[in-house]
Amino acid sequence: EEPVAAKVYTVDNITDTYYDVAGVENVANWGPYNVHDPSVIKVGTTYYCYNTDVSFGSDVRPGIQIRKSEDLINWEWIGWAFNGLPSKGAAYIRSKGGTPFQALWAPYVMKVGDEYRLYYSLSSSTGRLSTMGLATSDSPEGPWVEKDLVVSSEPGGPVQTNAIDPSVVVTPAGEHWFYYGSAYDGIYKLKLNPQTGLAASPGDTGSRVAQRGFTNGIVNGNIEGPEVIYNEDQNKYYMFIAYDWLQTKYNVRVGRSDTPDGPFYDFNGLDINTEEDNGPMILAPYRFDEHSGWQGVSHPGVFKDDSGQYYMAHQGRPGENSFFMVLHVRKIHWTEDGWPIVSPERFADVAQTTITDTDLVGNYEQIIFGYTVTPGYADEQRYPDFQNSIDLTLNADGSINTNANDVWSYDAPWLTLNFGDGTFVDKLYVERGRDWENEVESTILLSGLNNEGTAIWGKKIN
Repeated sequence: EEPVAAKVYTVDNITDTYYDVAGVENVANWGPYNVHDPSVIKVGTTYYCYNTDVSFGSDVRPGIQIRKSEDLINWEWIGWAFNGLPSKGAAYIRSKGGTPFQALWAPYVMKVGDEYRLYYSLSSSTGRLSTMGLATSDSPEGPWVEKDLVVSSEPGGPVQTNAIDPSVVVTPAGEHWFYYGSAYDGIYKLKLNPQTGLAASPGDTGSRVAQRGFTNGIVNGNIEGPEVIYNEDQNKYYMFIAYDWLQTKYNVRVGRSDTPDGPFYDFNGLDINTEEDNGPMILAPYRFDEHSGWQGVSHPGVFKDDSGQYYMAHQGRPGENSFFMVLHVRKIHWTEDGWPIVSPERFADVAQTTITDTDLVGNYEQIIFGYTVTPGYADEQRYPDFQNSIDLTLNADGSINTNANDVWSYDAPWLTLNFGDGTFVDKLYVERGRDWENEVESTILLSGLNNEGTAIWGKKIN
């Protein structure tokens, strides 16, 4: 019998739920489905995605899932990086009296010289008994050889680290810095040996670089999944962080620094290693009209193509059933003062033709990203806190909605919305993209920040 060819995914057949292919017997057809905590690397013309072991409605096989794509839309299943749990990681957990989870989490992939390095996370049912290990290969498709453990954590002790969620940044001078952490004491950083990919000082757990705020003595929510990049155009290091519970309120925050070891500062100049929450929040659960919305939209992987265009990959959970996990890829743009913003729609490779003032006139759905603090974790954060769209009209006379004092102006690619004589000024990047909710092939998309650092999204409806 000839094997059945794997399904080819396009923007027209990727659905929000995927009951028919969810089980592991359909793994060849998973495509963009069953993806959580993606890490993406470009090799030649091909993108490779590595992610947490997850699947909807069935037990998951441990090993780190690998997919590849030529277009960031159709993802082809490759297989698993490991056949089960890596032995050194599992042995560490057992040596401390714990039982390792039967799943690997939150990988990070990078290429150093001719060597591919894959960092993995392995945790356990014992709080903070976790470890991150390194495997290497001469191919992005493997086989992968386990090298050693990078950083581990265990209960007790004065410093409450949790050794999962790795990310690495390479400086222009060739230093390697490693970032990790989830819950407890926050995000930590340490120096690696660039030759080995392991801790420069064996046993080093690093020092804290980011944490959450508190309300009445209760932490405002989880902080995890750091992703750090060096943007050479901005000459800055950016730390993208996941806030809150992964199934519901999960959202993306950003801090930036002139140096890899921090301090990283937020939009208001606050060190993100203080007991306060930080902005900007550039992605959070959202809902446009005619759709159930997307929640759990964080733990981003950030990567770029050969032209220098940055992208963010992350999971999206549909509002109609938040147990499904779909891979989203969005373009990242950069504000004029160097903050990242993400597209309101998933990447669909839409042609970027000229957009004129006349093209901009019309009706939009707009999302203004507010945020409600709900201290705690899964039990407390049961709701996604959707940011819902509202109507916005750009009139031909330069006014906004029905108020002549609210005006818009356009200096491509930036649209400026000026409300109340400058009380609020939105600076929005204008591009063409797919309206996924209404299945419109190409419309005008808006994304940016206002003067207070609040993220603003928009998409043209007619």
